[in-house]
Amino acid sequence: MIDKEIAEIRRRFRSDRCGISRLRACYVNENKEMVSTTDQALGLLSEDEIEHILSILKKTLSGAVGVHLINLDFSTDQVMYGEEHKLLMALRESMLSDEASVNAFFNKIIQSLAIDGSYIILLAADTYDVISFRKDGEKSDDSSEIFRYLVCAVCPIKTSKTTLSYKVKENCFCNLGGDTALGRPELGFMFPAFDNRTTNLYGALYYTRSMENSHEELVDALFHTGKLPMPAAAQKNTFRGIIAESAGDACSLSVVSSVHSQIAQVIEDQKAHRDEPCVIDKYALRDILEASGVTDEGVAAFEKKFEADFGAGAEVNPKNVIDVKKFEVRTPDVVIKVKPDRKDLIETRIIDGTRYILIRADEGAEINGINIQIQED
Repeated sequence: MIDKEIAEIRRRFRSDRCGISRLRACYVNENKEMVSTTDQALGLLSEDEIEHILSILKKTLSGAVGVHLINLDFSTDQVMYGEEHKLLMALRESMLSDEASVNAFFNKIIQSLAIDGSYIILLAADTYDVISFRKDGEKSDDSSEIFRYLVCAVCPIKTSKTTLSYKVKENCFCNLGGDTALGRPELGFMFPAFDNRTTNLYGALYYTRSMENSHEELVDALFHTGKLPMPAAAQKNTFRGIIAESAGDACSLSVVSSVHSQIAQVIEDQKAHRDEPCVIDKYALRDILEASGVTDEGVAAFEKKFEADFGAGAEVNPKNVIDVKKFEVRTPDVVIKVKPDRKDLIETRIIDGTRYILIRADEGAEINGINIQIQED
């Protein structure tokens, strides 16, 4: 799924738009024991309660694709014979009315998920009468299809600290006990995927709040689609290491600056193609390195290292490997931050055997907020 499709589903999570009729929930204590389950009609709740629940579920569709939101793909064999896919389909087709499937789903999460403390599993099914559009771009009165999907959120239970209070009528101090509340979802998913604005039973969208811990143990138990992509922060660090190692002694300011500029341009160009995922593969990166002056030997080393670290045929989100809004030069004692479009203000030189980083300051300079004059020696 791409940003545009995710945004369309996110807009469903309002009480006057969603088709969620029932909510299934399971409370799990810190000992991984199922304490209670709930089958609640959403319509019996107050307006505020409904909006609160929908806002929690909506959070599992938030964040950047490839960072917090990860597209998962089922193989044909899984769709035909896989137990994981079979369970998800049973939940979807019954719209959560199949007790055996719901309990099996809750137990699968409890048995596999490695998470500290108590938590709540929220599970809902929605029916979306997909809006169709005419050739002129205007909405049509006809629906293109009925999209039925599940959305799940796993939320930690937060307990507030006791608070000292003063009771006026009793004329005394007392402690108010801590209350429990649902925290922001740690993880969740949507099934099936909504690709090209239609049902894709071969896909799911997984959400993780933590980029460092995406709970692969749960992904394997619920989907069994293989290893998740490397977390965004790890992708950035890995990519930096590959560039430095591949370029070797030729890894200069001009090379790094050129690589940064070209990847930033890829990101900018892909804004015009929002119907396509924002990705870049080793072949595009190889061309960028060649254009940046990296030797043939260095480019070949990059290709091997990229496949070894990211996997054969891997594609990465270019936003995960560079920060388009940041260009920083760092030494053990000095950090220089430059606007990415003004990298030309920095250069490196060796003067009398000593390495220097030079910054052009034609438009003035200040230190600690004080304007200074740069004088000739």
